[in-house]
Amino acid sequence: MSSPRLVDRRPEMTPDELVQAMTPPPMFDAVRFDTYIPNPDEPSQEQAVRDCSAFADRINAAAGGGSWLRGVFGRKKNDDGKRGLYLDGGFGVGKTHLLASLWHAVEGQKSYGTFVEVTSLVGVLGFAETVERLSKHRLLAIDEFELDDPGDTMLVTQLIAKLTDAGVHIAATSNTLPDKLGEGRFAAADFLREIHAMSARFGVVRVDGPDYRHRGLPDAPPPMSEDELSRLAEATDGSTLDDFDELCDYLAGLHASKYGRLVDGITAVHLSGVHAAPDQDVALRLVALADRLYDRAIPVRVSGEALSALFTDEMLQGGYRKKYLRAISRLTALSRDLAKS
Repeated sequence: MSSPRLVDRRPEMTPDELVQAMTPPPMFDAVRFDTYIPNPDEPSQEQAVRDCSAFADRINAAAGGGSWLRGVFGRKKNDDGKRGLYLDGGFGVGKTHLLASLWHAVEGQKSYGTFVEVTSLVGVLGFAETVERLSKHRLLAIDEFELDDPGDTMLVTQLIAKLTDAGVHIAATSNTLPDKLGEGRFAAADFLREIHAMSARFGVVRVDGPDYRHRGLPDAPPPMSEDELSRLAEATDGSTLDDFDELCDYLAGLHASKYGRLVDGITAVHLSGVHAAPDQDVALRLVALADRLYDRAIPVRVSGEALSALFTDEMLQGGYRKKYLRAISRLTALSRDLAKS
């Protein structure tokens, strides 16, 4: 009997489901500030916990006077009049843990999504309705913040301006400082005014340190044979087995906002014939899929080439370098999970 395939799934989401789904992924359901373990060699991590906790306290305090008072006096509750908190640092330092902990600490209406999910929400609802819905929230948390093209730049800078002016606080994580967003990806210099106007709304919190996913741990297990991959896929209840090229083609026709729904309920993902992504578009889709697999702690097994070879040297030296390294880090951790079983 053949194993189920991801390419045979047809995930769909209504606009209401998109809004309701804007919560931290299952992997971060139970995280809190006191479950974050700072690296003792990196004092910025302990400081980041204090800064994020204080930001949550300010949001809750600002909301205490009711929506009318929040609109009038809320700005003074935040340091320097900034309603934004921006967690900047390398991958694997726990920024998403801190962001989800902040979300859990804030009372009342709030939303949480990756950058892709937020831009997808605007695409489905339209800009005006998105602003109307999210303006009722106290917090919008955005994970993996990045500006990859001019359209995203204009959309997100306007969205953040509208929401913060309406009294919404925004917290974001990224591997790039806010005034450096877009560099190496498009003509960011043409959008400096918009980028700087947006970055001025954020207070930056630096989170330094090595990737915790690989401290003292071995590399990813080597790829296995096709026969072994098929055997293990069939022996693992709830898992899937896909040809790598076929899955890449399928992802091209599926909006990235549905990648999470695509893998919901899957216990493990098996990919045969893995090799380096042929171009940047395919590579970025694989990054989005890796993020959704990691969010849900779904282990990965592969045949073909190692997961560390998923992106070419040219890609790893380009403008999306940090995204690709994060994806390799996450997929390596996920592949170790199955190697232990």
